[in-house]
Amino acid sequence: MPQPDLADPWYDLRLCSAGPAEPGAPGLAFRTTCGLDGLAGADTVIVPSVPDACVEDGAPVSPDLVEALRSAYEGGARMVSLCSGAFALAAAGLLDGRRATAHWMHTAQLAERHPQVQVDDSVLYVDDGDVLTSAGMTAGLDLCLHLVRRDLGAHVANQLARRMVVPAHRPGGQAQFVDLSVPETDADGLAPVLDWARAHLDRPLTIDDLARRAAMSPRTFYRQLRRATGTTPLQWLLTQRLGRAQALLESTDIPVEKVAALSGLGTANNLRHHFLKQVGVSPGDYRRAFPRAGS
Repeated sequence: MPQPDLADPWYDLRLCSAGPAEPGAPGLAFRTTCGLDGLAGADTVIVPSVPDACVEDGAPVSPDLVEALRSAYEGGARMVSLCSGAFALAAAGLLDGRRATAHWMHTAQLAERHPQVQVDDSVLYVDDGDVLTSAGMTAGLDLCLHLVRRDLGAHVANQLARRMVVPAHRPGGQAQFVDLSVPETDADGLAPVLDWARAHLDRPLTIDDLARRAAMSPRTFYRQLRRATGTTPLQWLLTQRLGRAQALLESTDIPVEKVAALSGLGTANNLRHHFLKQVGVSPGDYRRAFPRAGS
């Protein structure tokens, strides 16, 4: 759905297929107005899946699709796969020598058929610059939100995630294997303390602080947050702090030192260190990528 109130212009979406109708979920088919020639000129090409036979039975990916993907990449398109879509990118040779992922149920087949691909079955998604791959299900949403964050900034991505009622940011390196069994204390009970933490990121928060507000022991709080989010409290805090720093860099012209303080990262040097490690660019370069009106 277009979201012009978040960013204008929004993405222009084309649904392309090799034929008049493509099989989808059982009992459903996707009818499109564009053939594979619709990939020409695209800024980003997303392959959401391939037929089950290409995964389970080793059937070849459509040669027409393979050629269209190669042409799109050679034309400068950013290439993205969700779940089993990685088999199409691999068949086109676009994953050769690259680290890539897919749903953990399919990574063994991907690695066996394409030994030149560095398959990582432990992560949610892999951003290799102009080629990105993700695991299945919600990891595909994580990667798509990551793309929005790259293209339009943290604020837009966070607002879009809020509308979708999904986590605003899960790092690609987070494990696919997250224990989603019902914890001893309802995970929803963490929401108030996590909301409080987001509102006080400028403070030097500790696990003890958060556990005390949640009326839990530090060990119980650690376990509950790990089960609910798949990450540790310290990593969760770092992710929130970096998100706050991104939003401040996009929307204000305050000095980097002030951004570091307001996001709870302390010093400008500490902000630069974590920004380079997690985002891949310096805070200054990130700010220049999102010029404000009148700047």
